[in-house]
Amino acid sequence: TSLLSCVFPMPISSRPYTAVLIVPTGVGAAIGGYAGDALPVARAIAQVADTLITHPNVMNGAQLYWPLPNALYVEGYGLDQFAAGNWGLRPVHRNRIGLLLDSAVEPPWRYRHLQAADAARATLGLEMTDYVITDAPVGVTLKTAASGATWGTIANPGTLLRAAESLVQLGATAIAIVVRFPDDNDSDSLQNYRQGQGIDPLAGAEAVISHLLVRQFQVPCAHAPALSPLPLDPTLSPKSAAEEIGHTFLPCVLAGLSRAPQLVAATTVSGGDIWRDQVDAVIMPAAAFGGSGVLHFSGTPAQIIAVEENTTTLAVTPECLGVRALRVRSYLEAIGAMAAHKAGISAGAIAPKILPLQAAPASD
Repeated sequence: TSLLSCVFPMPISSRPYTAVLIVPTGVGAAIGGYAGDALPVARAIAQVADTLITHPNVMNGAQLYWPLPNALYVEGYGLDQFAAGNWGLRPVHRNRIGLLLDSAVEPPWRYRHLQAADAARATLGLEMTDYVITDAPVGVTLKTAASGATWGTIANPGTLLRAAESLVQLGATAIAIVVRFPDDNDSDSLQNYRQGQGIDPLAGAEAVISHLLVRQFQVPCAHAPALSPLPLDPTLSPKSAAEEIGHTFLPCVLAGLSRAPQLVAATTVSGGDIWRDQVDAVIMPAAAFGGSGVLHFSGTPAQIIAVEENTTTLAVTPECLGVRALRVRSYLEAIGAMAAHKAGISAGAIAPKILPLQAAPASD
């Protein structure tokens, strides 16, 4: 045993390090605003964190996905409730997924989605209930805010709720939703998005759909839009390419939901549940601090990390909201900050110069 270890004994153990990675949906994030392009960030963070909590916008890559055994896939409304301390996360070995199909999805595309679900059952071994079709079209309308962020409305929320209730009664513990979205193949916003320069025109409306069902039934949900195929574009951006290599975006949703944690209230606490006071770090784009999740986390001891290079259409910084955050240039730097934090090392100690301690002001 060295003298140093006698003077400064190493801790025998410490609690698991938990990180939350958030990339808001529909705000044109430079990383995470396209087809699963934040997944490499999640994979890297998951190598430092013992547990990574993130949401479908980060993990979903249409036909592409990557299983992370220490990642928890939590829909945005559920993540907000977790951040507020209202709900906890209960890890599971397996969910039984119910498939909810909009009646407006034309038969050829309905069968494509059913084939994707059957493929997930046969190839990935996922467990699913019988599927349910809504009793009326959902009726999605896409909108764009003055900031450029996208959102949307649904004309018939009741038909979604009735279909979801049927799935819960069939024993579904998670719900995959497929709603027919309007085709807008010639719009400038879609063409810009395909070139890696625009905002996902669907993301905001997708969030409205999943939020509705999670709020009502408190079960994991995620959405895959049904769209007509787009014409071939040889100049397609790599960031958008995952959405154009198949007929459906459903595979990543099914994979994510298969082990998504259950959302539990404080009255049903179990020893393995995760609560917001166990979160050690929250990583966010530096210009997108307006969401309720990060504002709730700002009132906890968690280290908030603001990533500057992940620009968005928003300009809501931690400083303008009075949120204390560590600013970093990149996700690579954020991962370094997390590694230091996990090791119990002050970020200020990893610098060329360290100022001497100063005397504290005398109290009156």
